[in-house]
Amino acid sequence: MKAPAFDYAKPASLSAVFALMAEHGDEARLLAGGQTLMATLNMRLSEPALLIDINAVADLKGITVQAGVLRIGALATHTDVEASALVAEHAPLLAMAAPHIAHRAIRNLGTFGGSIAYADPSAEWPACLMALDGVVVVRSVSAERRIAAKDFFLDLYTTALKPDELIVACEVPVKQAADAFAFDELARRHGDYAIVGLAVAAERVSGGAWGASGLTKLRLAYLGMGTTPLRARHTESRFTHQVLTSARLDEAVASLLAELNPLADLTNSAATKRHLAGVLARRLLGALLESKQ
Repeated sequence: MKAPAFDYAKPASLSAVFALMAEHGDEARLLAGGQTLMATLNMRLSEPALLIDINAVADLKGITVQAGVLRIGALATHTDVEASALVAEHAPLLAMAAPHIAHRAIRNLGTFGGSIAYADPSAEWPACLMALDGVVVVRSVSAERRIAAKDFFLDLYTTALKPDELIVACEVPVKQAADAFAFDELARRHGDYAIVGLAVAAERVSGGAWGASGLTKLRLAYLGMGTTPLRARHTESRFTHQVLTSARLDEAVASLLAELNPLADLTNSAATKRHLAGVLARRLLGALLESKQ
C-alpha cells in the first residue's frame, strides 16, 4: 500500500519540536529512524497529518559517560551502539545484544530511543534496559522526568510516556569489576523476531564472606514472553543474598520454569516458550559460571 498524504517538518531544536507537538497534538507523529513508523504509514495503520522529523536535534544524539552512568541519546542508532567503544567497555550487555537486532540495513537507521518508545516486547533493547536497571530520560516543554525501566513499560506497546513528552536519552550504570553479563535469543532465522530471548546481569563472587564462588544479584530479563519485557523476580530473589553455583543451576532453572507463564503466539505455544526460556537460562548461566571473565 501507499502512505497517506502528510505534511513534513524538520525542526533543529527541542523547543521547536515541542511547539509543533503542542500545535498539532494527536495529528502529529515523531520520525526518528522510521523503521516502525514507515511500515505503519504504508499499511495505513497510522495516518498523521504531520511528521516531525527529529533527526536534526543535536541534543538527542551521542553516547557519553557521565556521573557513573552510560548515557545513550535517543537518536543513537543500533549500529552506533554496536560499534561504540564506550558501550563495549561500560555496558557490554548492549554490545552482546546489538548483532541480534534485525539486519544491518535496519540497524543502520533504527534508533535506541525509538525502540524503547515503541516498547515491542520482542525487542532486544527494552529487555536489556530492564536487566541493567536502566532509566529512561523523558522531557516535555516544561520538565524532565527520569523513569526507571521497571516502571516505563506498562503493557503491549504502552509506556509511561505522556502525550507531550519525548525520550531524550536512556541511562545505565557503568560496569563494575565484578559484573557479569550474557545475552542470547532463539529465532527461526537470524534477523527474525525472537521466539524467546534472555538478557542476564549478575555479580561474580569468590568465596570469602559468601562461602562459595559463583553468581549473585541475578537480573533475568526475558523478551518475547509477554506483553512487556519480563523480569523473573521470584527466581532473582532466591539469588540476591545467596550464591548461584554450578551445583545449584538445576534449582535455578526449575525455579524459572515454575515462575514463568509466557503468552503463546501464532507459531509457538506457551509450553514451547517456557521450555526455550529454560534452555536459554541454563545456557547463559552455565556459561557465566564456567567463565572467569
